[in-house]
Amino acid sequence: MKRFFDVELEALRSHLVQMGEKSIEQVRLAVRAVVERDPEIAREVRAGDDALDHLEVQIDEEGMRYMSLRNPLASDLRLVVVGMKAGHDLERVGDEANNIAKRALRLAHEPPVKPLVDLPRMADIALGMLRDALDCFLQHDNEKAIAVIRRDQEVDDLHKQIYRELSRYMAENPDTISRALELMFISKSIERIADHATNIAEEMVYLAKGEDIRHLDGLKKAPKAE
Repeated sequence: MKRFFDVELEALRSHLVQMGEKSIEQVRLAVRAVVERDPEIAREVRAGDDALDHLEVQIDEEGMRYMSLRNPLASDLRLVVVGMKAGHDLERVGDEANNIAKRALRLAHEPPVKPLVDLPRMADIALGMLRDALDCFLQHDNEKAIAVIRRDQEVDDLHKQIYRELSRYMAENPDTISRALELMFISKSIERIADHATNIAEEMVYLAKGEDIRHLDGLKKAPKAE
């Protein structure tokens, strides 16, 4: 027989998934606004930021209410704590989407510095990480969570590559400095989004195994082929 308060846990899960989908869409639209140089899309992203803030507050309230009114099992307590932490990371993802949208507005009417290839690619990887991390929350899939953590290095490498390339552009063409800096900040925002996905994946390992792996740097390295 299903426990009455399982319904409350399902509500928290549902709101977290809803927040995850919203944050992914915000980032996707923000990067599209940069690539397509579309100020209307950028404004749409900025207008949608409050919805994520509201969901984070709702998840925190649900979590605190559950812990104060119930006597949760250890597994349920971990679920609530991890859900609240993941909600905070997703709110920060929304903040980064908002930052990207602000910079998209500044770049929309400026001539492009270069064709944008690596930034969208970097965003695709980061959003894939974020989606997989959220899937781990639903499936308690420890191996998938570890795979997400290891993909963070790919985003870091692209971020460094973009910085090197844009630095060269600025040195060779000083008139591109302000626009190149905006692209650097966008790259940094995407790199942070991947970091938040990594945070969520690490929490999913804690949820599945009760093991805190946040400071085990070796996990970020893919195993060597035999």
